[in-house]
Amino acid sequence: MAGRPESQLDPSAGPVARFAAELRKLRAEAGSPTYRAMAQRTGQGASTLSQAAGGERLPTLPVVLAYVRACGGDAEEWEERWRDAAAEEAAEPRGPGEDARPPYRGLARFEPGDADLFFGRDQLTNRLLELTRSRRFTAVFGPSGSGKSSLLRAGLIPLLRSPEVSGPRPAAVRVLTPGKHPLRVHEQRLIPKDADDETWLIVDQFEELYTLCTDPAERNQFIDQLLSATDATSRLRVVIAVRADFLGRCAEHPALTAALQDGTVLVGPMSRAELREAITKPALAAGMIVERGLTAHILDEVEGEPGALPLMSHALLETWRRRKGRALTTQAYEASGGLHGAIARTAEDVHTHLTPSQADLARRILLRLITPGEGTPDTRRPAPRTELDFSEPVDTVTVLEHLARARLLTLEHDTVDLAHEALITAWPRLRAWIDTDREHLRIHRSLTEAARTWDDLKRDPGALYRGTRLAVAEEHFAAPEPFATLTGLEQAFLTAGRAARAGEHRRRRGFITGLAVLVTCALIAGVIAWQQTRTSGRRHLEAESRRLAAVATSMRFSDPVTAMQLSLAAWRLNDSTETRSALLGAVTQREDDVFSVPGTKFDYNGGIPTVLRAMTADGRSLVSVTADRVNTWDLRTHRLSGSFPGPGKLLDGDTSVVIAPNGLTLALVTLEGRIKLWDVRTAHVTATLDLDIPHTASFSPDGEMLVVEDDGPDGSDPSLQVWDLRHHRVQLRIPEQDGESLQLASVSGDNKWLALCTDARPLQVWDISAGRKALHAPWASNTHHACSATALTIAPDDTTLTVLAQDKIRRWDLSTGHSLPYLEADGMTKMQFDARLLPRRRRRLPTARLAYGIPGCSRAEPKTDHRRPGRPCL
Repeated sequence: MAGRPESQLDPSAGPVARFAAELRKLRAEAGSPTYRAMAQRTGQGASTLSQAAGGERLPTLPVVLAYVRACGGDAEEWEERWRDAAAEEAAEPRGPGEDARPPYRGLARFEPGDADLFFGRDQLTNRLLELTRSRRFTAVFGPSGSGKSSLLRAGLIPLLRSPEVSGPRPAAVRVLTPGKHPLRVHEQRLIPKDADDETWLIVDQFEELYTLCTDPAERNQFIDQLLSATDATSRLRVVIAVRADFLGRCAEHPALTAALQDGTVLVGPMSRAELREAITKPALAAGMIVERGLTAHILDEVEGEPGALPLMSHALLETWRRRKGRALTTQAYEASGGLHGAIARTAEDVHTHLTPSQADLARRILLRLITPGEGTPDTRRPAPRTELDFSEPVDTVTVLEHLARARLLTLEHDTVDLAHEALITAWPRLRAWIDTDREHLRIHRSLTEAARTWDDLKRDPGALYRGTRLAVAEEHFAAPEPFATLTGLEQAFLTAGRAARAGEHRRRRGFITGLAVLVTCALIAGVIAWQQTRTSGRRHLEAESRRLAAVATSMRFSDPVTAMQLSLAAWRLNDSTETRSALLGAVTQREDDVFSVPGTKFDYNGGIPTVLRAMTADGRSLVSVTADRVNTWDLRTHRLSGSFPGPGKLLDGDTSVVIAPNGLTLALVTLEGRIKLWDVRTAHVTATLDLDIPHTASFSPDGEMLVVEDDGPDGSDPSLQVWDLRHHRVQLRIPEQDGESLQLASVSGDNKWLALCTDARPLQVWDISAGRKALHAPWASNTHHACSATALTIAPDDTTLTVLAQDKIRRWDLSTGHSLPYLEADGMTKMQFDARLLPRRRRRLPTARLAYGIPGCSRAEPKTDHRRPGRPCL
């Protein structure tokens, strides 16, 4: 990066200007190296070398010789030129306000070339020299304004180079300040010059690692590089200067904390004698004197005042400028503003002589050189010249020259900085600017760093501000005036962030619009599909109703009951000419209400029935048992479907008969405590089960299990028993309460589960093989905890219990114990449930109910359904 252009010189203006012009010519002939590069070659400060060619005052001979060496000139020739210029300047007449070299530095720090004017710190300088030679890592701590930088530059460095001081000479002395990117910028300067002699590294303003460097990783790496000097084999010695209020931040690094334990020099306030030397001896070196009363007055003001050294130096500089003859007087000191007013008066004088636009530009420049503290005092912030390009270059140069001439700023080849942090607290106007714009400054500093990072990343869109950060930045820099305070890079950064946000909004709106269009299309398609489905369903119902009507018509004479039910279902599905005709034909068709088994008469002979009847599980056949015959009847056709020889007689006490679902086994239950099993095919008794007082029995689906309710003799407990008919033994016994009666029972097809419904306890499911209760269902009970189920069955898959209770069909998964969705079953009868004619889907339940009967309607004569007025039922 090219340095800033130096101000114009007029060689005819005097020996100082001519000598400075010759130095600039020498630098140009050497290829115009930067002052930073020249400083690295010579050990002098870059600002010292820059001021040597500034033309404001004649530089000291050591500075001139360092400048010449850096540019490859002849040292003897330039020493002779310097002496001629010095003699010519001494011979020139001076006005009352002129001098070749002020004896005081004002707010500026002392540089190595100012060692002849640095007084009052001899004892501290010698102690620092001894400590740095005994330790490889040393730290100088002190409050702001205590003179740490001057101690290192004008105190320690000249002693290291002086031939009069014993000890090894350093191969090189390097001075640096960390800045924003300490490792990236100074990595090469951390490498020793050679392997024979040691290189001394002076790190001034070490606190910049915490105020300017925002990357913790880079900060820690830089500290680790410095601490590598503690290795005995290292050829590097490090001395750092740290503001005292940053001691806690240094303690965050464990290795740095360990290095500081025995290697720290604390810069405290100067004693009264040391202050006297700092006041009087620079004046004596310049051939002047300080009034005794002025010295005593300054001592009284400065003694005990923290951070007063830069204030005192500036007040003495302004007093020197107002001197009369060779004496610095109290009158001149008071005219300068004194200890606390000199800086403010100087700054106000500069501000007053600026035009309104230049004054505003000065405010913006000064605020850019401030880092507002967060729990710590505000600090100065060196800024590159590129950050000050928010105005016309000519105005910027003019304002910088005015501030630098008043020694409020220091200008190096590419950096602008406050002369001292004392300016922040000593100038009320600047302090008011900071307090007014403190939050604005914090946001501005963050914006500056983010813009620089974005530029370093080749303007990667991912590094732009977004969301809340962009909104906050816009709030502070949206108006034309605040936006004008930004540099070109910062303005481009914010503009790019706004553009990226606008693009995201456009993409989001496009996505939402497209999504809305898709949803609308999907809704339209869904409505169309629903309409088509509805139309298709209606046509399907019409076709189904016509089919049912045709079937009903064909069955009108062979099975009038079914024909009446089908014709009603068809009419309910679709009221059309075909269904109405079928319904009317079924209503007018006569039917037999009673089916009598021919040749049998149900009566008793001394308490013994002459015929026993049982219906098969499918409801299609009836079995009648007499003493000499067993007959099976087809209930659909009312015809005899089979006849077998009977048992010869009905046993005394036989009270009921039960037939297995497969129609192969009859169970005769007697009051004598026996259950006789009779094989219908062979007409032989296959087994006799002895019980106490059995009175109810039912088979499992495969006919291999028999559920029997036994009341037991007097004094014993009644029970429900599950008999294994293959082995003729009780598989499960379930105790009952006295007077409890079995209502319903169902055994699963695999003979594993038994579902029971009694009039004294809730619905139960038992695991037959394990002999334990697996489930009880209070929802199938009334308020007295008695089972209120109308019908129940275990599904053919043997894992689902289905119960008709309280006008609902409820299901339960026996394998998991979880209940399944229930179905409404308003008005369903046990016959309909047992016939398993109920569809699986709830929405078809009304059709099924209408197709297979309505409770409350008599088949004897048609009448109006009270729940649906105007429509008949059967």
